[in-house]
Amino acid sequence: MPKSFHISRRSFLQRCSLAAAASGLPLWFVQRELAAQEVAKIITSPNDRPGVALIGCGGQGQGDAGNAARYGDIIAVCDVDQKYADQAAQKFTKDGKSPTQYSDFRKLLERDDIHCIVQATPDHWHTLVNLAAAKAKKDVYGEKPLTLTIDEGHHVIQAVRDHKIVFQTGTQQRSSRSFRLACELVRNGRIGTLQEVDVFVPAGIRGNHFKPVPVPDGFNYDFWLGQAPLEEYFTERCHTTFRWWFAYAGGPVTDWGAHHNDIARWGIGLDGPISVEASVLTPPLPDGYTTPGEFAATLLWANGVKQNVKTTTADSPFGQVLDENGQRNGVKFIGTEGWIWVNRDGISASNKNLLTTPLPDNAIKLEVSKDHMGNFFDCVRSRHDPIANVETGHRSAVIGHLIIIALRTGRKLTWDPAQEVFTGDGASEANTFLARPQRAPYDYGFVG
Repeated sequence: MPKSFHISRRSFLQRCSLAAAASGLPLWFVQRELAAQEVAKIITSPNDRPGVALIGCGGQGQGDAGNAARYGDIIAVCDVDQKYADQAAQKFTKDGKSPTQYSDFRKLLERDDIHCIVQATPDHWHTLVNLAAAKAKKDVYGEKPLTLTIDEGHHVIQAVRDHKIVFQTGTQQRSSRSFRLACELVRNGRIGTLQEVDVFVPAGIRGNHFKPVPVPDGFNYDFWLGQAPLEEYFTERCHTTFRWWFAYAGGPVTDWGAHHNDIARWGIGLDGPISVEASVLTPPLPDGYTTPGEFAATLLWANGVKQNVKTTTADSPFGQVLDENGQRNGVKFIGTEGWIWVNRDGISASNKNLLTTPLPDNAIKLEVSKDHMGNFFDCVRSRHDPIANVETGHRSAVIGHLIIIALRTGRKLTWDPAQEVFTGDGASEANTFLARPQRAPYDYGFVG
């Protein structure tokens, strides 16, 4: 064997060993990853940087746009709150040139030099922004959950496909090696027959008797409310706390739940469940936030898998890794021959051999993305679907929407995942929640 091959091989194994030690992933998996790392790499010019616009300039939006700035130039920012637009424009000023500021995203979308949208508005604005961007033929990286309702998902899918844009849902755990490894092992029967999936998400917050205050200067509150009912303004309604109101979001169900339910569905390998029931564990306080602080839900899938979704707090009996807030937060796959636990801190199993034993060469291999934003921009160039395309985003968001509907109706419900309607007992009431009234003029006609 030539000496150069010995050196190359030794160097490769050293790199693998270091990467495995640093990541906590099994060596065989890291070797497979590094060996394939350069195969599909897209070669780009230093000047191949699309124009990017940020719509929704809060903390999440600025973080997403900062991530996107590795691949494109942030040339416009938009927010209905001038304070946040100013912050984003300052943050993304480059070489003395600041992004143009907008307060109406429709005006921004008229620009030919904007190719991609990073969309990080509150949940109740996701659909109209995504529809408008698709119609303007702008590719979109859109924050999760995809929509506020199940019906909105149908509109977004049709617009993305009709206008042939690239759409990446911001469920970035799809681009995590630990989550992909867990799902590959489960899909290949490493823990035997999958029986149960336990999803743990942080509890929501509670509060009430909020004090109305004047709308701040520079904040278009009516535009912020959008399709939601007209309500008096207080600070607890908007910005970071919007997610605790059913008018704008889904509370803990669609906050962390959007991420972990996506992974649960990836591991189960089906489009959607066939039944759902849920109960409120800690109800909202009177005259306060409307989403429950704590809940528990059970979904049944056609292959017999039972999925449990539950909020947890620091004193939870589930003895696994704590997140930075002292809450259990992750996904546990339970089979006839063991279990696998995964969250953003890493992966573990009932027996370490479940992780360290390599899968065979003919094993099921899931789609690979190692950088969620990078995967989006690669697909902007190739015109291929990204790892969390619009259908994937919709089907995973549906899980959260089903739980919310079960919580709001108090019923055990039967779901048809192919037709996306409820059937059987309680269906007539439950189906009224598939869509919600949209306050004029912020309905579908607002974006043409």
